[in-house]
Amino acid sequence: MGKHLKSSVSVLSGIGETRKKAFEKIGIETLKDLLYHIPRAYQNRGNVKQLKDALDGEIAAFSLCIVSPPKNAILKNRLTLTKLRASDESGTVDVVFFNQPFLKDVFTLGAEFRFWGKLTYQNKKWQLISPEFESIIPGKLLPDFIPVYHLTEGLSGKQISKAVSQALSLCLPEIEDSLPQEIRKKNALPTLSFSLQNIHFPESAESLNRAINRLAYEELFYFSLGLHIIKKNQAVTKAIPCQTHSLKPLLSLLEYELTAAQKRVVNEIISDMTSRENKLSPMNRILIGDVGSGKTICAACAIYTAVKSDLQSAFLVPTEVLARQHYNDLSELFAGLGIKTALLLGSTSASEKKKIYSSLSSDGQDRIDLIIGTHALLNEKVSFSNLGLLITDEQHRFGVKQRAVLKERNEGVHTLVMSATPIPRTLAFALYGDLDISCIDEMPVGRQRVDTFLVDESYRTRLNAFIRRQIEEGGQVYIICPSIEEENDNSEIPINELTKAPTRSTEDKLKNVIEYEKNLQEEVFPDLKTAFLHGRLKPSEKESIMKSFADGDINILVSTTVIEVGINVPNASLMIIENSERFGLSQLHQLRGRVGRGNRKSYCILVSDSKGAVAKSRLEIMKNTYDGYKIAEKDLELRGPGDFFASLCDSSIRQSGGLSLRFSSLCTSAELMKNAFEDANSIIKSDPFLLKEEHKALSKEIDHLFNLNENTIS
Repeated sequence: MGKHLKSSVSVLSGIGETRKKAFEKIGIETLKDLLYHIPRAYQNRGNVKQLKDALDGEIAAFSLCIVSPPKNAILKNRLTLTKLRASDESGTVDVVFFNQPFLKDVFTLGAEFRFWGKLTYQNKKWQLISPEFESIIPGKLLPDFIPVYHLTEGLSGKQISKAVSQALSLCLPEIEDSLPQEIRKKNALPTLSFSLQNIHFPESAESLNRAINRLAYEELFYFSLGLHIIKKNQAVTKAIPCQTHSLKPLLSLLEYELTAAQKRVVNEIISDMTSRENKLSPMNRILIGDVGSGKTICAACAIYTAVKSDLQSAFLVPTEVLARQHYNDLSELFAGLGIKTALLLGSTSASEKKKIYSSLSSDGQDRIDLIIGTHALLNEKVSFSNLGLLITDEQHRFGVKQRAVLKERNEGVHTLVMSATPIPRTLAFALYGDLDISCIDEMPVGRQRVDTFLVDESYRTRLNAFIRRQIEEGGQVYIICPSIEEENDNSEIPINELTKAPTRSTEDKLKNVIEYEKNLQEEVFPDLKTAFLHGRLKPSEKESIMKSFADGDINILVSTTVIEVGINVPNASLMIIENSERFGLSQLHQLRGRVGRGNRKSYCILVSDSKGAVAKSRLEIMKNTYDGYKIAEKDLELRGPGDFFASLCDSSIRQSGGLSLRFSSLCTSAELMKNAFEDANSIIKSDPFLLKEEHKALSKEIDHLFNLNENTIS
């Protein structure tokens, strides 16, 4: 790594101690951190509008000539007002600035500027209030796309942009491109220097896409290489031995027979736990299955096998609501078999925790066989007498290091992680190359189908009537919105919309959770109980709302996709997804899986006003397809792997060292992903530990990204 990349941001001009601390708040300490602080969106200032074509309140770019000299005036509140007039071929506008008297000398009569701001009509005049501006100089091109960054108090977009520009000037000449040249040529990828320059200050939309493709490929390539090397480097740990026991006593308690897929998966799990032939290492398996496919009973079979082998089991769950749900189901199932089950939550009383800690570490008859809990299980006070099996549900909600805590304290423990997100098999093997994979690809007999309909805004009155009817019949309703609050600025183009086919026009208005729920409660259903849920709420607030909904105290829950996984409300019979064209197919399928979990006939309504043929065809797939794996394959084909990686990045499934899959979430090409994984596999075959001279830089990068020398991956 070049010397400047490691340097503190304080080496840049204009960054003193105060601003340095502001940068640290958003995770930026070094110049390398700054270069990888990618824009969240762009202002398309290259799309210049004439004044006559803009709407009142629209934020846009305008190329204007100064037609009256600026004048300064002191207002009553002692603010300085600077006012001038500017025009294009279609009209004239008043341009106003506050407390910037020096601008009087900037705007000379006849000079041309590109302004960016909100055009408003006030007092029978068009106005631009405090717009941003750039001088138009013949022969000098202005950039079309201006980056918009995540900010914090004490940092403006201009300050970040200026700092990035300085960092690029210092660092680009010394950047070492660790991606082998032959791989870059094979995949027509630009250099790392070009990519970092163009992701911040793109020369064009094409340059931005080339930059993102390069950075996404690089992440996927490094990711695959790292997993291969981790697997080869893993020390052989002697597994805690389990004995084979008949599962009949457990299965006889069920009111149904396992599906063929469940039987296959159970056999794979039990074989891992009990097989000793040429196998010293413990089970390290992921179980992937659609919502309602019956993963929990497969886990129960593993628990039963562990307990019959005189071993304890720990079941790690992301939320208290889900932990209670699993506890209620499994404690009832295991009670008749003499298996002692306990529940450990953050909210568990101190006295009860003390009892649980004692019973977990006991060798006596009071020993707990199965502990189900949240992050509270990771507390250092938790110690086991003889832990043999660790199960993690909704595993994407835990980081690598979190999941490793219990394994590190209990050497040789068998591990089963579970995911309710069906993903294409090719992608599963690439993502979970360090785990053995089991897939439940068959739904239990009798699992009801959730009827799915596609409607537009013209159905709103009928839709509200349907909501009321569902509630009057005793059901509950989910309503999903794509945003939390109203979008005030529709002018910024999110980075993912510059890399994917647009899913909406600038005229589309996204439904937002807060405004929607308020309207329902005050205007539409004042007699019903509504609530909203989103990711910015405190964990305790989210837990409380979900518990109230699960208990039936809330009729309508308006939420973002935070409810996508993990909660079982059998009474919920209607799922409404607003702006449904904004979601990936797999995400829509997961949301649909939140209803139809009880005996009530259930429905999913996709609401979309999108006129695009692609969006309509995607939503038609949802109407007619119910197989999660087929939907995932179609999603990968239509949108690329970006949506899958976005969820992984958000949940920290693979975050370790410097690898966080931030660019992979923007990847739209399944072929790019496939090439990255195949290229990594090819290199590993020829040089398993990257010892060749030509792979020296590559080896150094992988060591750094995966902290291989620090042994933080388990």
